[in-house]
Amino acid sequence: MTQQGVRRTADQVLAMAPDDASRTAGRRLGTAGPWSGAGRDGEGAVWGLCRGSGSRPYRTAVDLGDPAGPAFSCSCPSRKFPCKHALGLLLLWAGDDGAVPSGQAPEWAAQWVAGRRGRAETRHAAAAAGAAGGGPAPADPEAARRRAERRAERITAGATELEQRLADLLRGGLAAAEQAGYGPWEEAAARMVDAQAPGLAARVRELGAIPSSGPGWPARLLEECALLHLLDQGWLRREGLPEDLAATVRARIGLPGGPDGPPLRDRWLVLAQYDTADAKLTTRRIWLHGTASARTVLLLSYGAAGRAPALTLPVGLVLEAEVSARPGTGGLRVTLGEQLVPAAPTRARPPGEPTAHATARYGAALRTDPWLDAVPVTLGRVIPVPVPDGDSWQLADADAGGALPLTATARSRPGLWRLVALSGGAPVTVFGECGHRGFTPLTAWPEGEGEAVNLC
Repeated sequence: MTQQGVRRTADQVLAMAPDDASRTAGRRLGTAGPWSGAGRDGEGAVWGLCRGSGSRPYRTAVDLGDPAGPAFSCSCPSRKFPCKHALGLLLLWAGDDGAVPSGQAPEWAAQWVAGRRGRAETRHAAAAAGAAGGGPAPADPEAARRRAERRAERITAGATELEQRLADLLRGGLAAAEQAGYGPWEEAAARMVDAQAPGLAARVRELGAIPSSGPGWPARLLEECALLHLLDQGWLRREGLPEDLAATVRARIGLPGGPDGPPLRDRWLVLAQYDTADAKLTTRRIWLHGTASARTVLLLSYGAAGRAPALTLPVGLVLEAEVSARPGTGGLRVTLGEQLVPAAPTRARPPGEPTAHATARYGAALRTDPWLDAVPVTLGRVIPVPVPDGDSWQLADADAGGALPLTATARSRPGLWRLVALSGGAPVTVFGECGHRGFTPLTAWPEGEGEAVNLC
Protein backbone atom coordinates (compact mmCIF):
# COMPACT_ATOMS: atom_id res chain seq x y z
CA MET A 1 0.00 0.00 0.00
CA THR A 2 1.13 3.57 -0.60
CA GLN A 3 0.66 7.05 0.82
CA GLN A 4 -1.79 7.84 -1.98
CA GLY A 5 -3.73 11.09 -1.72
CA VAL A 6 -2.19 12.21 1.57
CA ARG A 7 -2.40 15.98 1.69
CA ARG A 8 0.65 17.45 3.43
CA THR A 9 0.62 20.36 5.84
CA ALA A 10 2.82 23.37 5.10
CA ASP A 11 5.41 22.25 7.68
CA GLN A 12 5.48 18.76 6.17
CA VAL A 13 6.03 20.21 2.68
CA LEU A 14 8.85 22.48 3.83
CA ALA A 15 10.53 19.50 5.48
CA MET A 16 11.15 18.12 1.96
CA ALA A 17 13.21 21.16 0.88
CA PRO A 18 16.88 20.47 0.12
CA ASP A 19 18.06 23.73 1.74
CA ASP A 20 16.91 27.01 3.29
CA ALA A 21 17.05 28.89 -0.02
CA SER A 22 14.63 26.43 -1.63
CA ARG A 23 12.38 26.67 1.42
CA THR A 24 12.21 30.45 1.15
CA ALA A 25 11.63 30.42 -2.62
CA GLY A 26 8.98 27.71 -2.28
CA ARG A 27 7.02 29.82 0.20
CA ARG A 28 6.89 32.68 -2.32
CA LEU A 29 5.39 30.33 -4.92
CA GLY A 30 2.82 28.82 -2.54
CA THR A 31 0.09 31.25 -3.64
CA ALA A 32 -2.35 31.12 -6.51
CA GLY A 33 -0.83 34.06 -8.42
CA PRO A 34 1.87 32.29 -10.48
CA TRP A 35 -0.13 29.06 -11.02
CA SER A 36 -2.55 27.91 -13.68
CA GLY A 37 -4.00 24.53 -14.58
CA ALA A 38 -3.32 23.12 -11.13
CA GLY A 39 -5.02 19.88 -10.20
CA ARG A 40 -4.78 16.51 -8.48
CA ASP A 41 -6.14 13.00 -8.79
CA GLY A 42 -7.24 10.54 -6.14
CA GLU A 43 -4.00 8.55 -6.18
CA GLY A 44 -1.48 11.12 -5.02
CA ALA A 45 -0.56 12.97 -8.26
CA VAL A 46 -0.51 16.81 -8.23
CA TRP A 47 0.31 19.03 -11.20
CA GLY A 48 0.31 22.64 -12.35
CA LEU A 49 1.84 25.29 -14.62
CA CYS A 50 4.00 27.93 -12.90
CA ARG A 51 4.75 31.27 -14.53
CA GLY A 52 8.50 31.96 -14.65
CA SER A 53 10.91 34.31 -16.36
CA GLY A 54 10.55 32.63 -19.77
CA SER A 55 7.73 32.78 -22.29
CA ARG A 56 6.43 29.32 -21.34
CA PRO A 57 5.32 28.32 -17.86
CA TYR A 58 7.15 25.52 -16.09
CA ARG A 59 5.40 22.15 -16.05
CA THR A 60 5.51 20.84 -12.49
CA ALA A 61 4.22 17.50 -11.21
CA VAL A 62 4.51 15.61 -7.93
CA ASP A 63 3.67 11.96 -7.29
CA LEU A 64 2.85 11.22 -3.63
CA GLY A 65 1.73 7.69 -4.47
CA ASP A 66 5.12 5.97 -4.30
CA PRO A 67 5.83 4.03 -1.07
CA ALA A 68 9.53 4.81 -1.53
CA GLY A 69 8.75 8.52 -1.11
CA PRO A 70 7.47 11.48 -3.15
CA ALA A 71 8.76 11.98 -6.70
CA PHE A 72 9.06 15.32 -8.49
CA SER A 73 9.21 16.51 -12.10
CA CYS A 74 9.66 20.06 -13.36
CA SER A 75 10.73 21.58 -16.67
CA CYS A 76 12.74 24.30 -14.91
CA PRO A 77 16.56 24.17 -15.15
CA SER A 78 17.12 23.82 -11.39
CA ARG A 79 19.26 20.90 -10.22
CA LYS A 80 17.77 20.93 -6.74
CA PHE A 81 15.43 18.14 -5.79
CA PRO A 82 12.65 19.04 -5.16
CA CYS A 83 12.84 22.44 -6.83
CA LYS A 84 11.08 25.56 -5.59
CA HIS A 85 8.20 25.04 -8.05
CA ALA A 86 7.40 21.57 -6.68
CA LEU A 87 7.49 22.94 -3.14
CA GLY A 88 5.29 25.87 -4.14
CA LEU A 89 2.74 23.56 -5.78
CA LEU A 90 2.44 21.42 -2.66
CA LEU A 91 2.23 24.53 -0.46
CA LEU A 92 -0.56 25.83 -2.68
CA TRP A 93 -2.48 22.60 -2.10
CA ALA A 94 -1.70 22.63 1.64
CA GLY A 95 -2.98 26.18 2.02
CA ASP A 96 -6.18 26.04 -0.03
CA ASP A 97 -7.78 22.81 -1.19
CA GLY A 98 -9.87 24.73 -3.74
CA ALA A 99 -6.75 26.08 -5.45
CA VAL A 100 -5.79 22.51 -6.51
CA PRO A 101 -9.09 20.87 -7.51
CA SER A 102 -9.57 17.21 -8.23
CA GLY A 103 -9.58 16.42 -11.92
CA GLN A 104 -7.99 14.61 -14.86
CA ALA A 105 -4.27 15.14 -15.39
CA PRO A 106 -3.11 16.78 -18.64
CA GLU A 107 -1.27 14.51 -21.05
CA TRP A 108 2.24 15.62 -20.02
CA ALA A 109 1.59 14.96 -16.35
CA ALA A 110 -0.35 11.73 -16.98
CA GLN A 111 2.49 10.29 -19.07
CA TRP A 112 5.09 11.07 -16.42
CA VAL A 113 3.00 9.58 -13.60
CA ALA A 114 2.08 6.47 -15.62
CA GLY A 115 5.72 5.89 -16.56
CA ARG A 116 6.88 6.15 -12.97
CA ARG A 117 4.21 3.87 -11.61
CA GLY A 118 4.80 1.33 -14.38
CA ARG A 119 8.48 1.15 -13.52
CA ALA A 120 7.63 0.83 -9.81
CA GLU A 121 5.32 -2.12 -10.54
CA THR A 122 8.08 -3.77 -12.58
CA ARG A 123 10.55 -3.39 -9.70
CA HIS A 124 8.01 -4.77 -7.24
CA ALA A 125 7.31 -7.78 -9.46
CA ALA A 126 11.02 -8.46 -9.85
CA ALA A 127 11.54 -8.27 -6.09
CA ALA A 128 8.62 -10.63 -5.50
CA ALA A 129 10.01 -13.10 -8.05
CA GLY A 130 13.40 -12.98 -6.34
CA ALA A 131 11.82 -13.62 -2.95
CA ALA A 132 9.96 -16.61 -4.40
CA GLY A 133 13.16 -18.14 -5.76
CA GLY A 134 13.04 -16.67 -9.22
CA GLY A 135 16.00 -14.37 -8.71
CA PRO A 136 19.62 -14.96 -9.61
CA ALA A 137 21.53 -17.79 -8.07
CA PRO A 138 23.23 -16.97 -4.78
CA ALA A 139 26.90 -16.00 -4.86
CA ASP A 140 29.57 -18.56 -4.14
CA PRO A 141 29.71 -18.69 -0.29
CA GLU A 142 33.37 -19.76 -0.32
CA ALA A 143 34.30 -16.76 -2.48
CA ALA A 144 32.29 -14.49 -0.17
CA ARG A 145 34.18 -15.91 2.85
CA ARG A 146 37.54 -15.23 1.21
CA ARG A 147 36.52 -11.65 0.36
CA ALA A 148 35.41 -11.08 3.97
CA GLU A 149 38.74 -12.41 5.26
CA ARG A 150 40.74 -10.15 2.93
CA ARG A 151 38.71 -7.12 4.01
CA ALA A 152 39.20 -8.00 7.69
CA GLU A 153 42.96 -8.17 7.10
CA ARG A 154 42.94 -4.72 5.46
CA ILE A 155 40.91 -3.25 8.33
CA THR A 156 43.28 -4.78 10.87
CA ALA A 157 46.26 -3.24 9.08
CA GLY A 158 44.49 0.13 8.97
CA ALA A 159 43.52 0.00 12.65
CA THR A 160 47.10 -0.89 13.60
CA GLU A 161 48.43 2.06 11.59
CA LEU A 162 45.86 4.37 13.15
CA GLU A 163 46.93 3.29 16.64
CA GLN A 164 50.48 4.35 15.78
CA ARG A 165 49.29 7.72 14.50
CA LEU A 166 47.35 8.36 17.71
CA ALA A 167 50.37 7.40 19.79
CA ASP A 168 52.56 9.79 17.79
CA LEU A 169 50.02 12.59 18.30
CA LEU A 170 49.92 12.15 22.07
CA ARG A 171 53.69 11.78 22.27
CA GLY A 172 54.23 15.04 20.38
CA GLY A 173 51.52 16.95 22.27
CA LEU A 174 48.07 18.17 21.20
CA ALA A 175 49.45 21.62 20.31
CA ALA A 176 51.16 20.01 17.32
CA ALA A 177 47.72 19.11 15.91
CA GLU A 178 46.82 22.80 15.75
CA GLN A 179 50.04 23.70 13.98
CA ALA A 180 49.88 20.86 11.44
CA GLY A 181 46.45 21.81 10.12
CA TYR A 182 43.91 19.50 8.48
CA GLY A 183 46.24 17.82 5.96
CA PRO A 184 47.53 14.96 8.18
CA TRP A 185 44.00 14.09 9.24
CA GLU A 186 42.79 13.92 5.64
CA GLU A 187 45.76 11.71 4.79
CA ALA A 188 44.93 9.39 7.68
CA ALA A 189 41.27 9.28 6.63
CA ALA A 190 42.30 8.36 3.07
CA ARG A 191 44.37 5.50 4.45
CA MET A 192 41.31 4.21 6.34
CA VAL A 193 39.28 4.36 3.14
CA ASP A 194 41.98 2.29 1.45
CA ALA A 195 41.72 -0.15 4.36
CA GLN A 196 37.94 -0.47 3.65
CA ALA A 197 37.04 0.96 7.08
CA PRO A 198 34.69 3.88 6.29
CA GLY A 199 33.64 4.20 9.94
CA LEU A 200 37.23 4.84 11.01
CA ALA A 201 37.70 7.31 8.14
CA ALA A 202 34.65 9.32 9.20
CA ARG A 203 35.82 9.55 12.83
CA VAL A 204 39.30 10.64 11.73
CA ARG A 205 37.80 13.45 9.62
CA GLU A 206 35.77 14.57 12.65
CA LEU A 207 38.99 14.70 14.67
CA GLY A 208 40.57 16.98 12.08
CA ALA A 209 37.83 19.59 12.59
CA ILE A 210 38.43 19.92 16.35
CA PRO A 211 41.80 21.77 16.62
CA SER A 212 41.27 25.57 16.79
CA SER A 213 37.49 25.02 16.94
CA GLY A 214 37.02 27.21 20.01
CA PRO A 215 37.69 27.27 23.74
CA GLY A 216 38.31 23.84 25.22
CA TRP A 217 39.28 22.17 21.94
CA PRO A 218 42.26 20.22 23.43
CA ALA A 219 39.94 18.45 25.89
CA ARG A 220 37.46 17.63 23.13
CA LEU A 221 40.26 16.33 20.91
CA LEU A 222 41.57 14.11 23.70
CA GLU A 223 38.07 12.73 24.34
CA GLU A 224 37.53 11.87 20.70
CA CYS A 225 41.02 10.35 20.39
CA ALA A 226 40.18 8.11 23.35
CA LEU A 227 36.93 6.97 21.69
CA LEU A 228 38.76 6.27 18.43
CA HIS A 229 41.42 4.32 20.32
CA LEU A 230 38.64 2.33 22.01
CA LEU A 231 37.12 1.48 18.62
CA ASP A 232 40.51 0.45 17.24
CA GLN A 233 41.12 -1.82 20.20
CA GLY A 234 37.61 -3.22 19.94
CA TRP A 235 38.34 -4.31 16.38
CA LEU A 236 41.79 -5.70 17.15
CA ARG A 237 40.40 -7.70 20.10
CA ARG A 238 36.96 -8.46 18.67
CA GLU A 239 37.28 -12.21 19.16
CA GLY A 240 37.14 -11.76 22.94
CA LEU A 241 34.14 -9.40 23.01
CA PRO A 242 30.53 -10.33 23.85
CA GLU A 243 28.57 -10.85 20.65
CA ASP A 244 26.39 -7.74 20.97
CA LEU A 245 29.43 -5.51 21.58
CA ALA A 246 31.35 -7.19 18.74
CA ALA A 247 28.40 -6.50 16.42
CA THR A 248 28.47 -2.86 17.49
CA VAL A 249 32.21 -2.65 16.72
CA ARG A 250 31.68 -4.15 13.26
CA ALA A 251 28.87 -1.67 12.55
CA ARG A 252 30.94 1.29 13.79
CA ILE A 253 33.89 0.22 11.64
CA GLY A 254 31.56 0.22 8.62
CA LEU A 255 31.03 -3.46 7.86
CA PRO A 256 27.65 -4.23 6.25
CA GLY A 257 25.25 -6.68 7.81
CA GLY A 258 21.88 -8.23 7.10
CA PRO A 259 18.68 -7.74 9.12
CA ASP A 260 18.95 -8.49 12.84
CA GLY A 261 15.94 -10.72 13.40
CA PRO A 262 12.55 -10.90 11.66
CA PRO A 263 10.73 -7.75 10.47
CA LEU A 264 8.64 -5.91 13.05
CA ARG A 265 5.16 -4.81 11.99
CA ASP A 266 3.62 -1.88 13.84
CA ARG A 267 1.80 1.42 13.50
CA TRP A 268 4.66 3.92 13.45
CA LEU A 269 4.30 7.54 14.53
CA VAL A 270 6.66 9.88 12.67
CA LEU A 271 8.29 11.73 15.57
CA ALA A 272 10.95 13.80 13.81
CA GLN A 273 12.69 14.35 10.49
CA TYR A 274 15.75 16.50 9.91
CA ASP A 275 18.71 16.73 7.52
CA THR A 276 22.43 17.20 7.99
CA ALA A 277 24.67 17.94 5.01
CA ASP A 278 28.29 18.15 3.98
CA ALA A 279 29.94 18.93 0.65
CA LYS A 280 29.04 15.54 -0.85
CA LEU A 281 26.02 14.09 0.95
CA THR A 282 22.75 15.00 2.64
CA THR A 283 21.70 12.63 5.42
CA ARG A 284 18.08 12.53 6.55
CA ARG A 285 17.26 11.14 10.01
CA ILE A 286 13.67 10.00 10.61
CA TRP A 287 12.60 8.87 14.08
CA LEU A 288 9.61 6.52 14.36
CA HIS A 289 7.73 5.23 17.42
CA GLY A 290 5.78 1.95 17.38
CA THR A 291 2.43 2.28 19.13
CA ALA A 292 2.24 -1.46 19.94
CA SER A 293 5.91 -2.32 20.46
CA ALA A 294 6.75 0.98 22.26
CA ARG A 295 10.05 0.96 20.34
CA THR A 296 11.61 4.13 18.94
CA VAL A 297 13.71 3.48 15.83
CA LEU A 298 15.76 5.44 13.30
CA LEU A 299 15.56 5.47 9.51
CA LEU A 300 18.43 6.98 7.52
CA SER A 301 18.07 8.20 3.95
CA TYR A 302 20.72 9.82 1.76
CA GLY A 303 20.84 12.25 -1.14
CA ALA A 304 23.65 13.70 -3.23
CA ALA A 305 24.68 17.28 -2.46
CA GLY A 306 21.93 19.70 -3.47
CA ARG A 307 19.27 16.98 -3.60
CA ALA A 308 16.93 16.02 -0.80
CA PRO A 309 16.93 12.31 0.12
CA ALA A 310 14.19 10.29 -1.54
CA LEU A 311 12.51 9.08 1.65
CA THR A 312 10.25 11.73 3.19
CA LEU A 313 8.05 11.05 6.22
CA PRO A 314 7.05 14.42 7.68
CA VAL A 315 6.20 14.82 11.36
CA GLY A 316 2.57 14.21 12.26
CA LEU A 317 1.93 11.13 10.12
CA VAL A 318 1.30 7.55 11.20
CA LEU A 319 1.92 4.56 8.94
CA GLU A 320 1.55 0.83 9.33
CA ALA A 321 4.69 -0.85 8.05
CA GLU A 322 7.37 -3.45 8.64
CA VAL A 323 10.89 -2.48 9.71
CA SER A 324 14.02 -4.62 10.04
CA ALA A 325 16.70 -3.86 12.66
CA ARG A 326 20.28 -3.34 11.54
CA PRO A 327 22.90 -5.37 13.42
CA GLY A 328 25.15 -3.66 15.94
CA THR A 329 22.90 -0.65 16.48
CA GLY A 330 21.13 -1.74 19.66
CA GLY A 331 17.88 -2.08 17.72
CA LEU A 332 17.76 1.65 16.99
CA ARG A 333 18.72 1.70 13.31
CA VAL A 334 16.23 0.02 10.96
CA THR A 335 15.40 -0.29 7.29
CA LEU A 336 11.87 0.31 6.08
CA GLY A 337 10.05 -2.64 4.55
CA GLU A 338 6.56 -2.94 3.16
CA GLN A 339 4.07 -0.21 4.02
CA LEU A 340 0.80 -1.98 4.68
CA VAL A 341 -1.71 0.90 4.83
CA PRO A 342 -1.53 4.50 3.63
CA ALA A 343 0.14 7.05 5.90
CA ALA A 344 -2.30 9.49 7.47
CA PRO A 345 -2.17 12.53 9.75
CA THR A 346 -2.51 11.88 13.48
CA ARG A 347 -2.45 13.74 16.78
CA ALA A 348 -1.19 10.72 18.68
CA ARG A 349 2.01 11.08 20.66
CA PRO A 350 4.35 8.70 22.50
CA PRO A 351 4.20 8.49 26.31
CA GLY A 352 6.60 10.80 28.12
CA GLU A 353 8.98 10.14 31.01
CA PRO A 354 10.88 12.24 33.57
CA THR A 355 14.31 13.68 32.85
CA ALA A 356 16.01 11.26 35.28
CA HIS A 357 14.74 8.31 33.23
CA ALA A 358 16.21 9.88 30.09
CA THR A 359 19.73 10.07 31.48
CA ALA A 360 19.45 6.54 32.86
CA ARG A 361 18.37 5.32 29.43
CA TYR A 362 21.43 6.90 27.82
CA GLY A 363 23.73 5.41 30.43
CA ALA A 364 22.32 1.92 29.86
CA ALA A 365 22.74 2.27 26.08
CA LEU A 366 26.44 3.10 26.47
CA ARG A 367 27.09 -0.39 27.84
CA THR A 368 26.58 -1.92 24.41
CA ASP A 369 27.66 1.11 22.35
CA PRO A 370 30.29 3.34 24.02
CA TRP A 371 30.41 5.52 20.88
CA LEU A 372 26.73 6.45 21.01
CA ASP A 373 26.24 10.23 20.97
CA ALA A 374 22.58 10.23 22.02
CA VAL A 375 19.43 8.14 22.42
CA PRO A 376 15.85 9.02 21.47
CA VAL A 377 13.73 10.10 24.45
CA THR A 378 10.25 11.55 24.93
CA LEU A 379 10.04 13.79 27.99
CA GLY A 380 6.62 14.23 29.59
CA ARG A 381 5.42 17.38 31.40
CA VAL A 382 8.56 19.46 31.12
CA ILE A 383 8.91 23.24 30.99
CA PRO A 384 11.64 25.13 29.08
CA VAL A 385 13.32 27.56 31.49
CA PRO A 386 16.48 29.68 31.22
CA VAL A 387 19.50 28.70 33.31
CA PRO A 388 20.50 31.40 35.82
CA ASP A 389 23.74 32.13 33.91
CA GLY A 390 21.59 33.70 31.20
CA ASP A 391 23.22 31.91 28.26
CA SER A 392 21.61 28.47 28.47
CA TRP A 393 18.24 26.77 28.64
CA GLN A 394 17.04 23.56 30.23
CA LEU A 395 13.92 21.39 30.33
CA ALA A 396 12.72 21.11 33.93
CA ASP A 397 10.28 18.49 35.24
CA ALA A 398 6.95 20.06 36.18
CA ASP A 399 6.26 17.36 38.78
CA ALA A 400 9.77 16.58 40.05
CA GLY A 401 13.07 18.27 40.77
CA GLY A 402 15.06 17.11 37.73
CA ALA A 403 16.17 19.01 34.64
CA LEU A 404 18.13 18.44 31.42
CA PRO A 405 20.32 21.14 29.84
CA LEU A 406 19.78 21.86 26.16
CA THR A 407 22.69 21.33 23.77
CA ALA A 408 24.44 24.21 22.04
CA THR A 409 22.86 22.97 18.80
CA ALA A 410 19.38 23.35 20.28
CA ARG A 411 20.11 26.84 21.62
CA SER A 412 21.15 28.03 18.14
CA ARG A 413 17.97 26.85 16.39
CA PRO A 414 14.82 28.93 15.96
CA GLY A 415 12.95 25.85 17.21
CA LEU A 416 13.89 26.80 20.77
CA TRP A 417 11.67 29.87 20.57
CA ARG A 418 8.85 27.81 19.07
CA LEU A 419 9.16 25.49 22.07
CA VAL A 420 9.12 28.40 24.54
CA ALA A 421 6.09 29.93 22.80
CA LEU A 422 4.26 26.58 22.73
CA SER A 423 4.87 26.11 26.45
CA GLY A 424 4.17 29.62 27.66
CA GLY A 425 5.29 28.43 31.10
CA ALA A 426 3.03 25.36 31.03
CA PRO A 427 4.15 21.71 30.77
CA VAL A 428 4.67 20.21 27.29
CA THR A 429 5.67 16.83 25.87
CA VAL A 430 8.98 16.94 24.00
CA PHE A 431 10.71 14.33 21.83
CA GLY A 432 14.42 14.64 21.17
CA GLU A 433 17.91 13.19 21.49
CA CYS A 434 19.54 12.88 24.92
CA GLY A 435 23.32 12.48 25.15
CA HIS A 436 26.46 13.56 26.93
CA ARG A 437 26.18 17.11 25.58
CA GLY A 438 22.60 17.54 26.81
CA PHE A 439 19.16 17.30 25.20
CA THR A 440 18.25 18.40 21.66
CA PRO A 441 14.46 18.88 21.29
CA LEU A 442 13.08 17.92 17.88
CA THR A 443 9.28 17.85 18.26
CA ALA A 444 6.83 19.06 20.91
CA TRP A 445 3.16 18.69 21.77
CA PRO A 446 1.07 21.00 23.99
CA GLU A 447 -0.56 19.73 27.16
CA GLY A 448 -3.80 17.87 26.36
CA GLU A 449 -4.87 17.75 22.71
CA GLY A 450 -2.88 19.37 19.93
CA GLU A 451 -0.80 18.75 16.83
CA ALA A 452 2.92 18.10 16.84
CA VAL A 453 5.15 21.17 16.44
CA ASN A 454 8.34 20.60 14.45
CA LEU A 455 11.36 22.16 16.22
CA CYS A 456 14.04 21.16 13.67
